[in-house]
Amino acid sequence: MELNPIFLGLRFVNTVDFPDPSFHFYLCLQQEDEEMLVPHSDFVVEGPQPMEVVPAETSNTAEVQSDDTPSARFTWTIDNFTRLNNKKLYSETFNIGGYKWRVLIFPKGNNVDQLSMYLDVADFANLPYGWNRYAQFSLAVINQIHNKFTIKKDTQHQFNARESDWGFTSFMPLSDLYDPSRGYLVNDSILIEADVAVRKVADYFSHDSKKETGYVGLKNQGATCYMNSLLQTLYHIPYFRKAVYHMPTTENDMPSGSIPLALQSLFYKLQYSETSVATKELTKSFGWDTYDSFMQHDVQELNRVLSEKLEDKMKGTVVEGTIQQLFEGHHMNYIECINVEYKSTRKESFYDLQLDVKGCKDVYASFDKYVEVERLEGDNKYHAEQFGLQDARKGVLFLDFPPVLQLQLKRFEYDFMRDTMVKINDRYEFPLQLDLDRDNGKYLAPEADRSIRNLYTLHSVLVHSGGVHGGHYYAYIRPTLSDQWYKFDDERVTKEDLKKALEEQFGGEEELPQTNPGFNNSPFKFTKYSNAYMLVYIRETDKDKIICNVDEKDIAEHLRVRLKKEQEEKELKKKEKSEAHLYTVIKVARDEDIRMQIGTDVYFDLVDHEKVRHFRIQKQLPFNTFKEEIAKEYGIPVQFQRFWLWAKRQNHTYRPNRPLTPQEEAQSVGQVREVSNKANNAELKLFLEVELGPDLHPIPPSLKTKEEILLFFKLYDPLKEELRYVGHLFVKASAKPTEILPKLNELAGFAPDEEISLFEEIKFEPNVLCEHIDMKLTFRSCQLEDGDIISFQKSHGESNEQCRYPDVPSFLEYVHNRQVVHFRSLEKPKEDEFCLELSKLHNYDDIVDRVAQQLSLDNPAKIRLTSHNCYSQQPKPQPIKYRGVEHLSDMLVHYNQTSDILYFEVMDIPLPELQGLKTLKVAFHHLTKDEVAVHIIRLPKQSTVGDVINELRTKVELSHPNAELRLLEVFYHKIYKVFPTNEKIENINDQYWTLRAEEIPEEEKNIAAHDRLIHVYHFIRDTTQSQAQIQNFGDPFFLVIQESETLGEIKLRVQKKLQVPDEEFSKWKFAFISLGRPEYLQDSDTLSNRFQRNVYGAWEQYLGLEHADTAPKRSYAANQNRHTYEKPVKIYN
Repeated sequence: MELNPIFLGLRFVNTVDFPDPSFHFYLCLQQEDEEMLVPHSDFVVEGPQPMEVVPAETSNTAEVQSDDTPSARFTWTIDNFTRLNNKKLYSETFNIGGYKWRVLIFPKGNNVDQLSMYLDVADFANLPYGWNRYAQFSLAVINQIHNKFTIKKDTQHQFNARESDWGFTSFMPLSDLYDPSRGYLVNDSILIEADVAVRKVADYFSHDSKKETGYVGLKNQGATCYMNSLLQTLYHIPYFRKAVYHMPTTENDMPSGSIPLALQSLFYKLQYSETSVATKELTKSFGWDTYDSFMQHDVQELNRVLSEKLEDKMKGTVVEGTIQQLFEGHHMNYIECINVEYKSTRKESFYDLQLDVKGCKDVYASFDKYVEVERLEGDNKYHAEQFGLQDARKGVLFLDFPPVLQLQLKRFEYDFMRDTMVKINDRYEFPLQLDLDRDNGKYLAPEADRSIRNLYTLHSVLVHSGGVHGGHYYAYIRPTLSDQWYKFDDERVTKEDLKKALEEQFGGEEELPQTNPGFNNSPFKFTKYSNAYMLVYIRETDKDKIICNVDEKDIAEHLRVRLKKEQEEKELKKKEKSEAHLYTVIKVARDEDIRMQIGTDVYFDLVDHEKVRHFRIQKQLPFNTFKEEIAKEYGIPVQFQRFWLWAKRQNHTYRPNRPLTPQEEAQSVGQVREVSNKANNAELKLFLEVELGPDLHPIPPSLKTKEEILLFFKLYDPLKEELRYVGHLFVKASAKPTEILPKLNELAGFAPDEEISLFEEIKFEPNVLCEHIDMKLTFRSCQLEDGDIISFQKSHGESNEQCRYPDVPSFLEYVHNRQVVHFRSLEKPKEDEFCLELSKLHNYDDIVDRVAQQLSLDNPAKIRLTSHNCYSQQPKPQPIKYRGVEHLSDMLVHYNQTSDILYFEVMDIPLPELQGLKTLKVAFHHLTKDEVAVHIIRLPKQSTVGDVINELRTKVELSHPNAELRLLEVFYHKIYKVFPTNEKIENINDQYWTLRAEEIPEEEKNIAAHDRLIHVYHFIRDTTQSQAQIQNFGDPFFLVIQESETLGEIKLRVQKKLQVPDEEFSKWKFAFISLGRPEYLQDSDTLSNRFQRNVYGAWEQYLGLEHADTAPKRSYAANQNRHTYEKPVKIYN
């Protein structure tokens, strides 16, 4: 699967629309769309209490069927079902394939009005680390009256510690289950069956792809398996790879900013690396942030966008035109009259072909359907110039096919009955050799070049495993077109046979063999959710040219040097890693390190060990020899060195604990490391103590007695708000702090008799604990020990009282809680406007007060704040309510991540008042002027659309005082709704749709009985697609058409309405579009009878105006949401 829930630290099940990208990641896990196929979870249960499972009155049977693929049917009868009070209920454990299983149900639903049911690994808590098992299974609720109405759902899953159960949250409606007349509940008992087949699981991590296959895989960034499968396919088209290598790049380019260089780098590593290759440089060159990488996109969409981008980057270079040479074919759309000599044709290019799967048994059936002739007759006659309405044939034929033929199989379709997208898992066959000249070239146009032999051989099969909302992609490829196939599954590459690559990717159902005839059972049938989604064929006559040799001479010198250096560094790191067990890394901290870090990088404890000098030393080296290396490094003779071990205390502080003994120093480095740290850690952390004499030269350290304590001292200056390290001292445990005051004043540069206060720094997590030291007590009575830290300052005076942080505890408290926050205007969410240093303990009022000061605003209540979404890197969709959170820390946290960004708006009225109102952003389109004005309308939440219109009338310029207005809902350049004036505004959402207001034209007020009010939308066609891919743009509008009005007459009115110059308007095409399919119109066509009467439900049936999108983009945009949930694939650079 693409991701597992532990990635987000969440495991949950819910069927609501998740408004947050972190939930969207999780949706990638779902293998089956309609049934919300997910692991069950207790995430939705309030509090951490465990679920108590009460045994029900049940009976169970299990029937074993096979030894090779262990499988069985488990039957579970649950009596007294309606009297169960359990939230969830487990069956008894049953054994299949040597594994223990059980069925888990939620009798009242797992927070849905449906029975929730899962297959669970019964003993997962006792299994060894890294366990996993794979099973195909079905779950069924038996209809005890009519067996044909039994509800059965099947799936497959690899179970592991993170996903120890898997199944269906919405298995069947509770209303059906609990209704005795339905047949599922009989005598208060229900019958559940589980068919389970256990499959072997390969050892994923021990596999060496390069060694086993000669090829390496690509690392998955999160949900990028769709991209990995496409990149592997393109890489294994050598002619394409060679062209990428020959794209001009320089040594000054950075891969993260150059698509050509990033792709060259990726291909080079795939060719020469020994291990799997990362794709981060490439996705960065696309301009993708991490959120883009964690969204599953569509392979076809990425293929098209990447091809267009490369085609553009290749222009003006030696490889210009490569994309077209490899992938571009042409077909001809034609309409041919039957009874008169008239034919209309239009040539179009394609880079891939979309083939129907539904209703087609194989690729040839899809091609037959593609070129199927449609008869235009009866009411649907074709209007031919000069000949009027005529019977005609309409169709598509191919002029030429490309050398590399990419076939997109339409596995995903919109189901109008269920009003949702569904995946077509039907069986669909594709041949190893594809003959597109068959049946005397029936797919070819008469003018096609018949001398080219269109015989293709299969090169790669891209597979999608899962459901419509997510799943996993991988590819079967035979790089040299030999008989050997390879499976490229992210990092893992394996050798596979022809059957795996072809037959097993046809889809359909799989039936497990009936191997135990002693039982009268129906066979196990499982829908195969893994099936081919895209096919790549290479033409036989071109294969020698395309499957060409690519070697180092094809790669630019600077690229070879750069990548070889990267490879050498990687190999060095790998070598160091492989030899790590022979070495110990010693991190040596000195007074100089502490002095440098305290007050800048570090305030608590003493030092960041990652920023001190590291030594990589062989474990068997004598420690005394290491001391000689230290003498050379720092110029400190061995006899002047004393090393202390560090220790982590129970309060999570980290301090020097004790000096090494002479006996320990006589041991090897490895033995000393073991003394320091019993855990399996290759590091040894030491503090190097060096005593200085009066002349500041090193002297031999005196013998440390038990009476002596090593203390570290920091000095705090309240005026400067500065903390710095001044050194360490040995003190006698029986002495009092007063005895060392002169020495501390000397270290601080104070007068010998300066009064100072001492504080012990005890801990800082989760809260700061820093206590005043009583000078009258001994160090022992103060419970001070080796490694403790004392911070001191001049005793309180009047000057200190005026400081923000007058003493050490208040300063450390400030440092612990301070947070620099980057504030951004909500209108410019990518740019920092200003930064403020705040405290995590600041409340709502503190924060808006500071922001108001920064903005020179009198009333802080007019500031509205919005939190940052760490996953999408954009503002959250909902702002923070007035005093809706307690502290700054609450504003910055987003699930398990913390940000340092807040967004602000300055409202025109105070927020408490605003929250009682509904705010709508309405774009007003003037009837006669080519302008759009966006108005903010605020009304009480109980107001109606009529109230909005009345308010708007006071703000806008109307064509005449009595003009009537209407409010429309526009989404992606289509009109979806005209709001009734009595509709309440409280539930209108203008974050995701555009609200548009306009005058109702006079012509629409008195429509004759046979006239039609139709939708008119602007569109362009995506010419790289074989089918009509429509993209709408611009402002949609309504138009009244009369019963006998021709297109020619309508065009004059449209041109006048839109004020388009003649020259430009002559290039526009007009089409009747229904459900995304255009039918181009002639000037003599009458349109009235093509459109249904009810315009408000007919946004998918419209008059389309096809022309270039040259209008400047308006700032309010058609989709106003702050962040979209389904981003299209975009490559920004």
